[in-house]
Amino acid sequence: MGFNEDRKRYLAGLEDKTYFMLGDEACAYGAIFAGCDFFAGYPITPASEVAERLAEELPKAGGLCIQMEDELASMAAIVGASWTGGRSMTATSGPGFSLMQENIGYAIMTETPCVLVDVQRSGPSTGQATKPAQGDMMQARWGTHGDHNIIALSPNSAQECFDMMQECFNLADTYRTPVILLMDGEIGHIRESVTMPALSSIKPAARKMAKPGEDVFGGEELVPGITHYGMGQNVHVTGSTHKANGMRDVTTPHVHEALVKRIYNKIDDNREKIIRVEKDISQNGQSKIGVIAYGATARPSLGAVRAARDDGKNIDFMRLITIWPFARKQVAEFAKNLDMILVPEMNLGQISREIERFVNCKVVSVPKIGGVPHTVEEIYDAITEVAS
Repeated sequence: MGFNEDRKRYLAGLEDKTYFMLGDEACAYGAIFAGCDFFAGYPITPASEVAERLAEELPKAGGLCIQMEDELASMAAIVGASWTGGRSMTATSGPGFSLMQENIGYAIMTETPCVLVDVQRSGPSTGQATKPAQGDMMQARWGTHGDHNIIALSPNSAQECFDMMQECFNLADTYRTPVILLMDGEIGHIRESVTMPALSSIKPAARKMAKPGEDVFGGEELVPGITHYGMGQNVHVTGSTHKANGMRDVTTPHVHEALVKRIYNKIDDNREKIIRVEKDISQNGQSKIGVIAYGATARPSLGAVRAARDDGKNIDFMRLITIWPFARKQVAEFAKNLDMILVPEMNLGQISREIERFVNCKVVSVPKIGGVPHTVEEIYDAITEVAS
């Protein structure tokens, strides 16, 4: 998938330059560099700056930005745009993300590549509309019904908001699936330096296209080739259980089992290709305490770990970059020689419960809600308490 001339001219004016911008704005520019050519969304704090920036800039790059009547319609619009061959995305926050869940399930069932940005805020319901949180971690995994799999990434800086957009679009096209960028309000509204890459370094993944007459919902491959409207092939795209040719069959058990298992396994069987983590291991390798964090919380967590090391404590650190599929192998390896893992989160312990499933040591949740991120001192105190 290459860039058209409008996109090339637009990006040429930005490449290799450094700007000072919000994480939300970095996400928008990252999407344009990634080849996004269709955005549909509805305003919601703290994600609105993604839509605002794309509304201003995406048309300059030959793309289309549209404000829909609500989040359900936004999700439906990007599914439709993807089937015309577009790289499509939406952006929202907690309540809007909740509204999108039915059509996220539809995108999963129809194997539609698209990207969703969720700039998480405090909840439930309206909650603290302007305050950051990490309360959608499980909603991202299990928000839509049925047996399914999902890919979700978590940035911890404005630069990563930019960089991960290309990764999200490439994963979506490679595995024919919706991909979620799980930002949080702190990262979305942080203002930092962001460096744009050289245009020559951008490598958009190419969708595998079905051959004429080839089934687009089955076959021997876990990820079948797709076709686009206007290419001359008749395709039935339905959220109901369907056969390899797309035609509905909602009564035959083995048809449903084969379809859903393949959709699930195309991510699960490739999890080690998808998953990314960062580790910062104590130099002497004698640590008995570790800290695992992600997103905005990873920043004060690493600061606390370094402060504890300065005080002579051996502490290991891991940052989850890929949230889903969960890095169970990497977490188990990290915990192998530890007695305890601390998990700071801006929720009441959503990922800490997932970590508990894959380790043989004690897991201590360090939760914080109320719309204010952890400080280095708070996490340092938690480390000191268990290390004493």
